[in-house]
Amino acid sequence: MITLGEVTLHRVVEQTTPIFDPLAFFPGLTPELMAEDAAAHPNEWLDAATGLLNLPIQSYIVRTPHHTVLVDTCVGNHKRRPTRPFWNMRDDDTWPRNLAKLGFQVEDIDYVLCTHLHVDHVGWNTRLENGRWVPTFPKARYVFSKGETEHWQAEHAREPLPLFEDSVLPILEAGRAELVADDHQLGDHLRLTPTPGHTPHHVALEIGRGAVPEAVLSGDLIHSPIQLRHPELTMRVDSDPAQVVATRRRFLDCHCETRALLCTAHFPAPSVGRVEKAGRGYRLVAD
Repeated sequence: MITLGEVTLHRVVEQTTPIFDPLAFFPGLTPELMAEDAAAHPNEWLDAATGLLNLPIQSYIVRTPHHTVLVDTCVGNHKRRPTRPFWNMRDDDTWPRNLAKLGFQVEDIDYVLCTHLHVDHVGWNTRLENGRWVPTFPKARYVFSKGETEHWQAEHAREPLPLFEDSVLPILEAGRAELVADDHQLGDHLRLTPTPGHTPHHVALEIGRGAVPEAVLSGDLIHSPIQLRHPELTMRVDSDPAQVVATRRRFLDCHCETRALLCTAHFPAPSVGRVEKAGRGYRLVAD
């Protein structure tokens, strides 16, 4: 648990098994750069045993004096993901067990916030009940960017997307979604900030009552520590590679100044730290 004044942060881990070929995941990564960076930072982002990315799948819970907010919901269970064998039709209780270990039940969640609508950020939005997908969190409102939702609705209309059908559409149909602007304020302590490029309306979440955030959850704006040292590295499904690089540099420059605690979605544990400039890139320093 991390305490920031009146707010506490908790990580809920679903998966830590190394996944993805790094050269496929980062199209601009060369074997030479990969070898050089992995040697300088052994077993940090590249698993030495498998040669695959250390890329944890995890959520955050943010508790304010007024609300318990779940940010991103990982992969989930019983979801058809044929192009991702390691996520296809999972039947694994790691995530709910880890949620319970932190002292939370699904009934405790007031809001579910998705930084964007990709497969590993929406999975536990829903669960299978008598052959139907229903909201996992019985009391929660689900906060989605309006622009992000409309983008994927249009994509789904052109070609059915399993993740939209099983993890987003049931929330919309149940009337449980709040479609908001990309700079939406959620209570006194939480506000969205636009960070487009990975998806058209990707958002980060700033935490703190003042104008300067105490912490920020970056979602998939940054996937891996190597992207701090080499911010130009894009990820294979970035919707706008040039935009995401510009957004990432602007975001990191900003938080070198604010000294906000940077809470990443996929960095290996502890996943959080303060960002500093380091040469032409950046580094994350443990708090």
